[in-house]
Amino acid sequence: MPDETQYRGLNVVVTGADGFIGSHLTEALVHRGASVTALCQYNSFGSQGWLDDLSDEARNALTITAGDIRDPHFVSNLVDGADIVFHLAALIAIPYSYVSVQSYVDTNVTGTVNVLEACRRCQVGRMVHTSTSEVYGTAQYTPIDEDHPLQAQSPYSASKIGADSMVDAYARSFNTHAVILRPFNTYGPRQSERAVIPTTIRQVLQPDLAEIRLGDLSPVRDFNYVGDTVDAFLAVGTADGLDWGKVYNAGSGTGITIGEMVERVQKIIGGPEKPVVTEQHRMRPADSEVMALIAQAEKFTAATGWKPRETIDSGLEKTIDWWRDVIDAGRQRRGSDYLV
Repeated sequence: MPDETQYRGLNVVVTGADGFIGSHLTEALVHRGASVTALCQYNSFGSQGWLDDLSDEARNALTITAGDIRDPHFVSNLVDGADIVFHLAALIAIPYSYVSVQSYVDTNVTGTVNVLEACRRCQVGRMVHTSTSEVYGTAQYTPIDEDHPLQAQSPYSASKIGADSMVDAYARSFNTHAVILRPFNTYGPRQSERAVIPTTIRQVLQPDLAEIRLGDLSPVRDFNYVGDTVDAFLAVGTADGLDWGKVYNAGSGTGITIGEMVERVQKIIGGPEKPVVTEQHRMRPADSEVMALIAQAEKFTAATGWKPRETIDSGLEKTIDWWRDVIDAGRQRRGSDYLV
């Protein structure tokens, strides 16, 4: 079980705090007594992303700042005085990366350099950089350990490989106290419908839809509930004995196909089973699709004691319950590609 006191009294910055994983991590840090500065991407609508869904008590305990990691001067001011920086802000939508490559380099690579440089100059105690299992590409062997070759099968994954390499370079060159957490596919409440699990759940629950429209059903994924991924961030943020600049995988070690996930969702929800229609526009380019991602997380478990607590079925049940509440309330939310 996570230590509920491990962050008490620490000054913590979370970039990408308004996103899916970032909002859950921010909430957990507040509950553990951290003094949290939450970075949201600036917008002219006054929205603070998924932080708007936090309780008044949690929001009132936060310092919420709007800005952009592409601005190095802003980032330097942001992290000054921080004990720990969790860096989650990134462009993450793989389809969009095919049409806007430069923006992924600017945000994911240059933005990460800005955070690293700010942490170095301000002597931040620890930076936790968020990677992605997409950097491995289609598995050459499974489960995938941290020594697996990296394969840039999309501009998104290439940008994250570049960002990860910068973290390693700063640790080697400047002794920057930074580590790389590489979560495998995360799902749960607040995730945008651009991801496969939420779009599947919503289509199954929506009564006026006779079909479920998806892309390729054959890729295998190691799906992890967001609460377990947040626990991984909390663990890596304070663990002793981590190697600066190195990668730590966080995943369950169990993979299922997209098609099997759809079957589980339909079984949990119940009712008449809907047929699945594969739509070409939802498919990645042939050489870009990543066919199998299954984590080997023994190094991370040995270093921190972290292990996932949710099964795929228990995590899906919690996520489905959240979606039922959203649909029942008649709310519609639009995700932002800038957020994790």
